[in-house]
Amino acid sequence: MSFFDKSNTIAGPGFNRWMVPPAALCVHLCIGQAYAFSVFNLPMTKLIGISHSTPNDWKLTQLGWIFSLGIFFLGVSSAVFGRWVEEGGPRRAMFTAACCWAGGFFISAFGVYIHNLWIIYIGYGVIGGCGLGIGYISPVSTLIKWFPDRPGMATGMAIMGFGGGAFIAAPLSVWLMSRFNTATHVGVAETFIVMGAIYFVFMMVGAIIVRVPAPGWKPAGYTPPVQATKLITTKDVFVYDALKTPQFWLIWWVLCLNVTAGIGVLGQASAMSQEMFPGKVTVVAAAGFVGLMSLFNMGGRFCWATVSDYIGRKNTYFVFMVLGFILYCTVPTMGAIGSVTGFVLCFLVIISMYGGGFSTVPAYLKDMFGTRYVGAIHGLLLTAWSMAGIFGPVLVNYIRAYNVAHGVPKADAYNVTMYIMAGLLVIGFICNLLVKAVHHRFHMSPDHEAEMAQIEVGAAGEPAGA
Repeated sequence: MSFFDKSNTIAGPGFNRWMVPPAALCVHLCIGQAYAFSVFNLPMTKLIGISHSTPNDWKLTQLGWIFSLGIFFLGVSSAVFGRWVEEGGPRRAMFTAACCWAGGFFISAFGVYIHNLWIIYIGYGVIGGCGLGIGYISPVSTLIKWFPDRPGMATGMAIMGFGGGAFIAAPLSVWLMSRFNTATHVGVAETFIVMGAIYFVFMMVGAIIVRVPAPGWKPAGYTPPVQATKLITTKDVFVYDALKTPQFWLIWWVLCLNVTAGIGVLGQASAMSQEMFPGKVTVVAAAGFVGLMSLFNMGGRFCWATVSDYIGRKNTYFVFMVLGFILYCTVPTMGAIGSVTGFVLCFLVIISMYGGGFSTVPAYLKDMFGTRYVGAIHGLLLTAWSMAGIFGPVLVNYIRAYNVAHGVPKADAYNVTMYIMAGLLVIGFICNLLVKAVHHRFHMSPDHEAEMAQIEVGAAGEPAGA
């Protein structure tokens, strides 16, 4: 098993750093399937009835917890295993993520076969969710170390894959189910098995390709800053000391509020567009709108993170908050005047900033806390995503239901929600405004750095050739 030791992933002379983003994409494109899990929901309500749901079939409300558990354990596992990922290196983490992610599909296939929903909760939700979290953070610090000159662009390339994974997974899942569908079963279990095997292979390709730079390596022509700038440190902060800083919690809330504002409408985009424009937006058009949103979610992850390399992370989040506020306040007007085009444009930009928030935050953390423990700190911060995954849908769904129950027309039922989302971004703006450079008392001392280096060597295994 020494193949997975961090010491055996150190790149040799002449290694091309542009091999690392494809390795990260191999993982993120696979775990990005989580965004497409909804294609299984309706077929899984007919596992017994085949052509229709029976009283013994599962309900959509029960199946909805599978995705929710997966996202929840993404946040939990990234927080719990963040330091383990950082110390053990990306190859061990990617291999572990591949085992958990593929294993989640295999266990879920067994749950479908014996019709036990709790096994699917454990398989895809818990074990697969751990694969999501470990796989999501595994390449982050490695990419930042390889691209100190463009950390935003580097993490954007990888995290873009998570947003785009659904484009591959959705049609693949539908096609596989159609191939395995018979008169006696809908083909979900077989599809889970095939997808688990495919994902394991591709994630292992990423694990084999990935490398970490040798100590002291830097890109040709790159001169590291000697002194810290106003919001970019040259020092490192220990992972658990980062939790003691106001900067960590301010950025936690910035991410949580940005994601809350986006994830709620992302999950209800199809229904919202049809209800706000009855008779104008068909089911097919709504599906096309969802596809466009996925494209902008994916593209925004790369574009906004790259922009942040030039204008700074703090300024990028200022753009998210100000522009998002304007757009959310504009959506009710677009609905009132019946402008489908204006509605679509507003949400395409909003979703691009939703994706951009994910890809920009690792570089924001690197600026605040240094590169050494950025992967582990990023893992802790992703608990904000877990919370936003609850806050966002609850705000959209329950406020809409309340309005409809009290006689508000469906076309206007989302207006209050849009203004609440805009208000959340005002709070996010204030949190971002309060972010300052981390106080020097939180920086690691030379003695602490030497001590942690010894611990990390012991955790990763003996150096190659020792």
